Amino acid sequence: MHSKFTKLLLVATMQLSCVVANTEKFNPHAWMAPGEGDVRSPCPGLNTLANHGYLNRSGKNLTITDMLNGALEGFNVGWDAIIQAAKFSLLATNAFTTVDLDSMALHNLIEHDASISRADYGIGNNLIFNETLFETLANANPGVDYYNATSAGVVMKERLAYSLATNPNITNTPKEFLIRLRESALYLSVMGNWATGVAPKNFVQIFFREERLPIEEGWVRSNVTITAETMNDMEDIIDDNTDWNYTQRCEDLVLGPDLII
Repeated sequence: MHSKFTKLLLVATMQLSCVVANTEKFNPHAWMAPGEGDVRSPCPGLNTLANHGYLNRSGKNLTITDMLNGALEGFNVGWDAIIQAAKFSLLATNAFTTVDLDSMALHNLIEHDASISRADYGIGNNLIFNETLFETLANANPGVDYYNATSAGVVMKERLAYSLATNPNITNTPKEFLIRLRESALYLSVMGNWATGVAPKNFVQIFFREERLPIEEGWVRSNVTITAETMNDMEDIIDDNTDWNYTQRCEDLVLGPDLII
């Protein structure tokens, strides 16, 4: 009996391997959930790129160029829109030129408190998706079937208010605010109209909850490259609706005797 079961299990495993291999052969960017040993980050965008094979599906040994090219190919997001985050991610690891996605959970590097979809570091798991916290975005902009820059700003405001009320060790400096602002502009631009910031709710929710490109639901990659410049006006509207104030100042970074930022 045991021998028969082992043989059946072996056959099933081989069949599954064939399905995966054939899927990647005919559609190298088909969505596949991470497998055993694969790692993912606090960022749904990077995770989506890995789940679709625009990044190494294991989520390991990624270079800056891998991340920049993956975002360009998968989302049509230009290098200048994410170069800072990609560079900073290398500081999360001891490797010289590569990073694993899960190492990006290192607190206060590019990961931050008051996330749209992750718990604050120190009071929850800041790596995995949190449905309860995501409801703030999911329920935003009631009465219509889309999100926009105004609703994104309100979501940022509400998420920060919750973190300020529940997390005594929250980090809320201009750096975290700018990261959150760029993330909001990115999900609107990638999942919606890059010019108006209007994004269908179902696209955005699939993107966050399943870390999948909603191609079956009608999503198409932007035909215009999304850059820092294309997001400027959108970020201004988001900013105007956050009513944001810092609770700590960033520490000065000394780069030389005459240069402090």
